[in-house]
Amino acid sequence: MLRTPSGGAGSGAAAADSGPMSIGAVLNVLREEFPEVTISKIRFLESEGLIEPERSPSGYRKFSAGDVQRLAQVLRMQRDHYLPLRVIREHLDAVERGEAVSLPALSRQRAGEPVPESPGERTAARIGRAELLAAAEIGEQDLREWESYGLIAPLEDGLYDAEAATVATLVAQLGRFGIEPRHLRVMKAAADREAGLVEQVVAPLKRHRNPQTRILAEARTRELAGLTVKLHTALVQTALGVRLP
Repeated sequence: MLRTPSGGAGSGAAAADSGPMSIGAVLNVLREEFPEVTISKIRFLESEGLIEPERSPSGYRKFSAGDVQRLAQVLRMQRDHYLPLRVIREHLDAVERGEAVSLPALSRQRAGEPVPESPGERTAARIGRAELLAAAEIGEQDLREWESYGLIAPLEDGLYDAEAATVATLVAQLGRFGIEPRHLRVMKAAADREAGLVEQVVAPLKRHRNPQTRILAEARTRELAGLTVKLHTALVQTALGVRLP
């Protein structure tokens, strides 16, 4: 597959130029612009033929800067133009062939109905222990220590939520500055309290018998989660007297 000819993930794509990236690293790059992107979403786009990352001898995905750029362009076209993946793929392939094509115009408002989510967005993604270690590029000993502090925990079936890869990657990055897992327990406790507050607000909607109301509860949860993250960031910036990029 040809790669994205132009556009892309901005500074994130530039960071990817240093070499192949794991799926966890790609997730962190893309989240600068797409906060709700998940590992399951990236996998789904791969399964739909939007990207074809290389594989290591052990089978792990290795993403190039071009892969990251193309992913960003796909996500941007979904977000800004509400285009189906088939249309996006055909458009990008035509552009890469050098054809002069215009972006198709299609929106939720014009269609008069919501655009269905992809399977990767409807269901919670699960990853195995080995995949988590590879995505975060950490060792078994690190993961066991982080689990002992409650920073990461397996689900009932022994697998992990895809978000665990993001948590592990960030914990590893903080560790390079001398911040140990035991120091992060206060952050985990604060996150649990914030999540509890959001759950308290949306609980009545989740218990509603109307399916549309339960869908609204999911959307409200995402909206509240985004607001709490922004507030947390603003409070940290204010306390430190710095402005994050």
